[in-house]
Amino acid sequence: MAGARIVLVPYLVLLALVVLLPARQASRVTGIVGWIAEALATVGVPREPAAIVLEFLANVALFTPLGALLVLAFPGVRWWAVLLAGFLLSVGIELVQLTIPSRVSTLSDVVANTAGTAVGLLLVRGRRGDRR
Repeated sequence: MAGARIVLVPYLVLLALVVLLPARQASRVTGIVGWIAEALATVGVPREPAAIVLEFLANVALFTPLGALLVLAFPGVRWWAVLLAGFLLSVGIELVQLTIPSRVSTLSDVVANTAGTAVGLLLVRGRRGDRR
């Protein structure tokens, strides 16, 4: 429990850097999505659809640790409270991104981020057999 709470803090700091930095600086961290889309384009996969799917999956992966860490850090927390936390954090991020000229705020990011929170929640709870 204490270990997860300690890890939660740097995770949230890194998350803030990735999602709140101007796009040019953030792309240094998240540029792998574009790189993979380009690599797929060389073998015939259309770049734009691949980039959209990869971006969605990257957002899921980005928020998966949140769900897992919240469950581990707060063992008695209800599943819906974890999902609500992921959803509200995501909405907050998207609202802040509206004020950053180089960032794009999308509903699909909220969906992907909330789904990632659910994945993390299910991974931990499923492993423990917990149904809360």
